[in-house]
Amino acid sequence: MATDRSDSRPGVLLLNFGGPETLADVRPFLVNLFSDPDIIRIRSDLMRRTLARLIALARQRKSRALYRQIGGGSPLRRITEEQAAALGARLAERGMSAPVYVGMRCWRPSIDEALARIQSDGITRLAVVPLFPQFSFTTTGSCLNYFQAASRKTGLADRAELIPVQRWFDEPLYLEAMVERITEARQRFSASDPSEIHLLYSAHSIPESYIREGDTYRQETEATVEMIDRRLGWRPASVLAYQSRVGPVRWLGPPTTDVLRRLGAGGAARVLVVPVSFVSDHIETLQEIDIRYRDLARANGIREFHRAPSLNLHPKFIAALAEISLRALTGGKVSEGGET
Repeated sequence: MATDRSDSRPGVLLLNFGGPETLADVRPFLVNLFSDPDIIRIRSDLMRRTLARLIALARQRKSRALYRQIGGGSPLRRITEEQAAALGARLAERGMSAPVYVGMRCWRPSIDEALARIQSDGITRLAVVPLFPQFSFTTTGSCLNYFQAASRKTGLADRAELIPVQRWFDEPLYLEAMVERITEARQRFSASDPSEIHLLYSAHSIPESYIREGDTYRQETEATVEMIDRRLGWRPASVLAYQSRVGPVRWLGPPTTDVLRRLGAGGAARVLVVPVSFVSDHIETLQEIDIRYRDLARANGIREFHRAPSLNLHPKFIAALAEISLRALTGGKVSEGGET
């Protein structure tokens, strides 16, 4: 829908998956997650939801134990809402008065709840920004598919100009924020020579079948790593691996666990893990990397193991979100490939 921008009311919607905030939330969150048709590709809604309930029942005890290790719940909602507030302030500094909403694909506040607020506020031009730098069917695709279906159902698609952003892996301010996080973490090592530090970029894995079907996640993640390495100002020994594999299908690799073992066997003493596909702290950073992988590194002879802090509220990351949002809202082209 085209609108007259001279009197339109702009807004921004940040999309993420969400996470259970209490141990009691774990099972319903897992049901929501595995009911997603972009994650569990079963055509029948009834069969998929039945399978989701069975998976949640089987996994809930293990998942609750993991969440206990990080305080009993995910901080993702809190961090995302803080990012939204910071983005709104940044946009105001740039002369754009635009409320920023949060919608979670699998938890609260849901995308439906966000849409209700957006309609109530009379938004007529909406930038929709999934908080996943690299596009995948399983993340950005899932969130945008649900958003688009819900916006048609509620009638928002007929009343407002909706501007989805599919990818922003090459946004310069995002890359600069990643470089600053890595540089910050590098100072924690005892070695003064950065060449003694191995950079291990870790991204969330996806089934290999999605790549064969045209998912651009791997190539965009590899491009992100290459652009970050070039900006660092030093030549790190770096490798990209993939974490968070679930189930018996073939997943994109190599697994982060295997790479850690290989680095240890090769005599690497210092490893810096960079969570490259995550922009906020949650279970994959706080438990999987900070606890599980740290223990694995020590068991394999790696003496110093640190993680680059997640972007969270890093000022340049918030500035990156502002640039992405402003380009969408003002008709500027958001980069869809290649370095800008």
